[in-house]
Amino acid sequence: MQDLKISLITVSFNAESTISYCIESILRQKYPNLEYIIIDGGSTDGTVRVIEKYKHHLSLFISEPDKGIYDAMNKGITLATGDVVGLLNADDFFADDTVLNAIADAFKKNDIDALYGDLNYINKAGRVIRKWRAGEFTSKSFNLGWMPPHPTLYCKRSLFEKLGLYSLNYGTAADYELMLRYLYINKLKSYYIKKVMINMKTGGKSNKNLNNRVKGLFFDLKAMRTNGILLPVLTLIIKPLRKIMQYF
Repeated sequence: MQDLKISLITVSFNAESTISYCIESILRQKYPNLEYIIIDGGSTDGTVRVIEKYKHHLSLFISEPDKGIYDAMNKGITLATGDVVGLLNADDFFADDTVLNAIADAFKKNDIDALYGDLNYINKAGRVIRKWRAGEFTSKSFNLGWMPPHPTLYCKRSLFEKLGLYSLNYGTAADYELMLRYLYINKLKSYYIKKVMINMKTGGKSNKNLNNRVKGLFFDLKAMRTNGILLPVLTLIIKPLRKIMQYF
């Protein structure tokens, strides 16, 4: 994997205020063998106009209606041609300009199928308000409410062909279900990069209101039961409690 090709996919919808910051963080990366794909869901604000300014830096850009964020991710993954695939949402950005180099080095030096790292939550003022430090994965981790930060997950592209894409049957927990399926059920060889890879702006869809949070818990429980978590109700209680330490 000397010339490891990384496919990076950004999905967007009405992200005019954040998309340029996301793209600029990618353009600052020092890694040369990058395929950058943007899948837009048919934005009705100025998102497409902003993206068009960067079109000469893009490998592929599509703007058309879709069935939501995970459908857009699936579309991008299906079109990707890299050895490794990662996702960077339109309101997220790389923590520094060495992230893709660190990812490539980890895949080159280790016999792994996937990797993940750490993430910071950033408020509107640009201040870090929450630190998600993933830690090492073990066979018991998911049963104890653990999960890695999804925006830091990078997988070999062949895994999506073998194990499937994001299921649209799990709502906002589609990323959690995929990680359960990949790491817990299929026991993929993973690697933890002890490094802040991503800065994520607060205000995600699953946490916008109480109704969304309740739906999110329902979908989490469904994903746990589907993928054989030993005590799903207990794990559902533990999972949000683990987040408390991220504020300190």
